Amino acid sequence: MNERVLAVIPARGGSKGVPRKNIRDLCGKPVIAWTIETALAVGDDLHRVIVSTDDAEIAEAARMVGAEVPFMRPAELAVDTAPGLPVFQHAVAFVEEEERTPMDWVLVLQPTAPLRDAGDISKSLKLALEGGCDSIISVVRVLAEHPTLMKKIENDRLLPYCIEEKEGMRRQDYNPPAYMRNGAIYLTRRDVLMENNSVWGEVILPYVMPEERSYNIDSESDFRLVEMVMRERLEEAD
Repeated sequence: MNERVLAVIPARGGSKGVPRKNIRDLCGKPVIAWTIETALAVGDDLHRVIVSTDDAEIAEAARMVGAEVPFMRPAELAVDTAPGLPVFQHAVAFVEEEERTPMDWVLVLQPTAPLRDAGDISKSLKLALEGGCDSIISVVRVLAEHPTLMKKIENDRLLPYCIEEKEGMRRQDYNPPAYMRNGAIYLTRRDVLMENNSVWGEVILPYVMPEERSYNIDSESDFRLVEMVMRERLEEAD
């Protein structure tokens, strides 16, 4: 891949749902290490792999497994209410100022989605180059959370939220198929991110991932589930 793709791994120190989750041990490694190692395994298709953090312990853990931590994230971008966009823009601006060269794409890899593999990233990059899009966003097909099952309560009555569910419908009959962002991959054209102030842009292509690589750590129960899946994967690899 000839275009410059900057991989940014955002890792704030003050996580609330799972305290210190980015450096919590997950099958023998800090959670963040799984994402860093996966990104580095992609090879030369990624120009640089950097971690944006405000936390010295996270920074040290990231460096130990090969990521760059070229700056410490400003405090105003590390509070609970800080959105992701300015965090990513800050990272891009720093690297571009350092290199005096603009990036072409920005790849955001959340460390809380540690089950993605290098193939997922490589296929997303290929899709971006072929697709003429503003961004690639990874998704997973949902059944238990299909919009057909969603309801609302109005005047004490249970009503369809957006799609009417017919009595006796089977899950495989829910149409059209529904997909949900899984948080594993956000790949955005640099100008969309920096000039249009958007991670998504207007033309978004999906990269569909299987459920077993789509779990995200947002709670203790999520962590236990990811840990179980990771252990099974490691046992199969032995």
